[in-house]
Amino acid sequence: MARHEITLKKVVYHIPAADAVTVRKDIPYQATADGDLTMDVYYPPDMKSAARIPAVVLVIGYSDIGARAILGCAASEMESSVGWARLIAASGPITVTYRTGREPAADVRAALHYVRQQSASLMIDETRIGIWACSGHVPTALSLLMKDGGEPVKCAALCYGITLDLDGTTGVAEAAKTFRFVNASAGRSVGDLSTDVPMFLTRSGRDETPGLNDALDRFLNHAVRHNLPLTFVNHPDAPHAFDLMHDSETSRGIIRQILAFFRFRLGV
Repeated sequence: MARHEITLKKVVYHIPAADAVTVRKDIPYQATADGDLTMDVYYPPDMKSAARIPAVVLVIGYSDIGARAILGCAASEMESSVGWARLIAASGPITVTYRTGREPAADVRAALHYVRQQSASLMIDETRIGIWACSGHVPTALSLLMKDGGEPVKCAALCYGITLDLDGTTGVAEAAKTFRFVNASAGRSVGDLSTDVPMFLTRSGRDETPGLNDALDRFLNHAVRHNLPLTFVNHPDAPHAFDLMHDSETSRGIIRQILAFFRFRLGV
């Protein structure tokens, strides 16, 4: 099938070094009844062969079985995912994208486990791994940040994210049914999050996704009350997916801040 137009939208920020990033494609990380799940690993242009450097994993919260049926490609093959992977790698860390099967919440843990087990051959410092997620992928990313998340990460950048149902609300659960992302953090609270994993959160002020900003605002309020390590940027004029839909210096500036956040927190 033809790819949906959203899969062709590019990130509104580009740097020349992104074109020099090298990619190892289709590395199998987990066998399933539907076939091998694979990952792509993006390397900085100046990568030294003997080096072990930090990495950022782009978290997927949807099944690619559904994504291919609806969008015409896996989430990691969307221009936005490829663009972010190249930007992050060009700024210093290795970047990992991966395909999901029927259990995205389990697949991300399998991908992270593989990265740690094969860190030497992948040239990754397994003690310095961050994650990036946006929109409906964020509940799966948040599940990794829980105290019992199972695969420890050093930091997380979460863009215009659907977060947690707090204070008796049900908007995230309802959105999961509508948009078919995995609500991997259902039933959890901000108090369940690790207190030593720095987060960078962005908010799109004109986001029209039902309930998203209401949930995000509650999440931020609870996070501050729990004194979590948090950097927050509000993009007041931006719609959902500002990095694709709002071609402005403000959008590009926030993207640069995210890249700098990873460099600082991962020690690149």
